[in-house]
Order: sequence, then C-alpha cells, then structure tokens
Amino acid sequence: MFALLDCNNFYASCERVFQPHLNGKPICVLSNNDGCVIARSEEAKVCGIPMGAVAFEYEDVFKQHQIQLFSANFILYGDLSNRIMNIIRRYCNDVEVYSIDEAFMDFSSYQNIDLKKHCENLRAFVKQGIGIPTSIGIAPTKTLSKIANRIAKKFPNHTNHVYVLDSDEKIQKALKWMKIGDVWGIGRQLGKRFLAKGIKTAWDFSQLPESLVRKEMGVVGVRMLYELRGIPQLDLELPKTRKNIGVSRTFPKVCTSKDELEERLVTFAVHGSEKLRSQKSCASLLTIFIRTNTKKEGQQQYVNQFTVSLPTPTNSAIEWSKAAKLALSKIYLDGFLYKKAGIVIGGIVPETDRQMDLFTEDQYIKHRPIMKVMDVLNKKYRNNKIKLGSQHLDETWIMKQSFLSKFYTTDIKDLINVKV
Repeated sequence: MFALLDCNNFYASCERVFQPHLNGKPICVLSNNDGCVIARSEEAKVCGIPMGAVAFEYEDVFKQHQIQLFSANFILYGDLSNRIMNIIRRYCNDVEVYSIDEAFMDFSSYQNIDLKKHCENLRAFVKQGIGIPTSIGIAPTKTLSKIANRIAKKFPNHTNHVYVLDSDEKIQKALKWMKIGDVWGIGRQLGKRFLAKGIKTAWDFSQLPESLVRKEMGVVGVRMLYELRGIPQLDLELPKTRKNIGVSRTFPKVCTSKDELEERLVTFAVHGSEKLRSQKSCASLLTIFIRTNTKKEGQQQYVNQFTVSLPTPTNSAIEWSKAAKLALSKIYLDGFLYKKAGIVIGGIVPETDRQMDLFTEDQYIKHRPIMKVMDVLNKKYRNNKIKLGSQHLDETWIMKQSFLSKFYTTDIKDLINVKV
C-alpha cells in the first residue's frame, strides 16, 4: 500500500503556527514582489479570492473581508517542510518527497500493522510537533492514494483527514466521484479532450480499452489506467539531478540601462553556477532573456533571448558571468523599459563526465579552488558576502516584501520569547 501525506494550505498554515490568533481568519500568501496570491486559507477561498489573483486588483476585497496578507517567506516554509519530512521518515522507511508539502510513503513491507491507525498517529505527531494540519490518503497505488488524499481533505468530518481505499467497492465509489480533469496526470487541457468524448470521471477513464488510452496518451496513459485499476505501475522516485536550472526576477522598478541589466544577469548566472556546484554538475548552455512589461498598454514592447554555448561544460561563476555579458550584448536595445530578466542553464552533466574541447584552454581546473573558497565563505557568512567584481557589493535590488513575517526558526534574532 502507498500513502500520500499532504499539508493543508501549507503556506498559510506555516504563518499560523507562530501567530495562532489567525486561526479561523482569512489568510493569503503573495508571490515574489507581492505580485499575486499563491496560497489561501479555507476562509480566504470562501471570500472569493482565486488562486493567482493579482494583488493590487483585489485590494478592496482584502480590506472588505479583513484578509491578512503575507509576503512569501520561503526560508520559513522550507525549514518547516524539512522538519515534517524528518517526522515522516520515523513512520516509514521508504519516503519520496514529492514537493515542499507532499510526500509519498511505500508501506508494502509493513504487513502486520493497522495502516490507518499508524497514519493517524503520524498525522497527530506532525500536528503536535510542528503545528501543521495534514491529510493522508492510503491506497494500493500512488495514483489512488492521491484520490484518497483528496477525499480525506474534502470530507474531514467523515474521514478525520485520514482515508483508506482498501476495497473494490471503495475504489469504485471514489473513481466515480473524482472528475476526470482532477485526476493526477490528466490536467485541465487533457480533461477537456476526454470530456468531449463523454469521459467525465476517473471511473469512465478506468473502463477505457488500453489501445484507446495508448493512442491518446501513450505509455504514460496506460500506466495511469492500470494505477486506477489498482495495479501498481509507479514506484517511489529517488531525487534526480536537475535537467535545467533557471533564475529569473520581475524587477520592482523598470530597468533602463544596460549596466543595470548586465549586473542582474551576471548575478543570476552566479546563482546558477552555485546550484551547479551544489549538485556536483557542470553545464555548457546559457540562455538569457529580457522583456519589458508586456501587460502595460501604451508602452513600447520588446522581448528577446539568446543562447551561448560554452566549449566545455563548467560550473565556474567567472565563465558563466562572461557568457551572460556576451549574450546580453547580442540582444540589448536602448530605449526600452525592461521589467523582467532571467537565465536558464542547460546541457547539464556530472562533473566527472565533462567532454573536453581539443582546441580551447579549459578554465575549470584553474577556477575550481576559487569557487570552492567562495562557496565555503558564502555558506558561513550568508548573504553572498563574496561576489565577482562585475556584481554590486551592496544589495541594489530589494524584493518587495511588505508583509514578510519573521524567520522564527532560522534566525536567532527572531526566536519567540515564551513567558512561563
């Protein structure tokens, strides 16, 4: 049997852990630069706040319903997530961390325990130890455990947030309840195609002939078909090395000079090289993109991108900074108000599998000791104290975070004082 633990309204719940007076009150968490809503409490959903709502367009609604706003505090959320995952590993040896607030557990080797009771204890431990409410679905396959989790979360009065699909009758009822567009792996667009064919529920899908599913979705669809029929096709997945690394930002104010834009892109490239070194990889492709605010009417628009191919894969911040400058010089045009820029690093290979170029001097070995010292110092002192000469020493671009909560668990200055 597989189980899926999903944290309820995770970002909003994290904020409530340290501000319990907000329990029962509407909360919204905003994206970077406080742009749009990325998480909502149940109370905020009732107030009619949709996911992705642009913050300034809903200012009146926020005030009308006294909705508490928070800027996304990913450092806090990541730390609480790690603590939850560590608790989960006490209750199951085989765990796949699926996202910051979800984890699959494989209980196939746990033959002689009451799984429902076991997961109820896990849920209670997470609530007591971290303060985050969770829901757990248990079923014979990963796909069915997703559906069981949905039921556990949707009907807490009947399930107490833990639900087990352990009989054919329960599975059939659950599949007939689940809309086709809500099935894990189907999505809205594919769901519309199936709806047009009269396939409305997961049950309808599970009764389709394998040949038709293979024609529509390939082998991925066939695996899903068997998963819904209760035949496991998906195992827990081990953490994988990233295929691409992206860093981008929407600027709080428009950027009008090449120097400003260049500094940002160099900084993004340096951050990308840090991620490469942290996963012991190198890469050979750097794509940069720049764009104006395409949603602003009456303004000249410009969007462009350029890709630089390095002769040998590297993770040197110095080489990536040169590549970013070269790419920008190919596409930059004066006279535009740039609002967003970013980089995407591709062609990632392990450090041990670098393909050398016969006619180019390899800087990787030369730069490696410098990069190692930079990483050690920046990890020790944080805030990227050691930078390249082409980066500003001060933090010139500060993200708009007007509603940022404290770093209760990661900064000693923000520790909570408890009066006894």
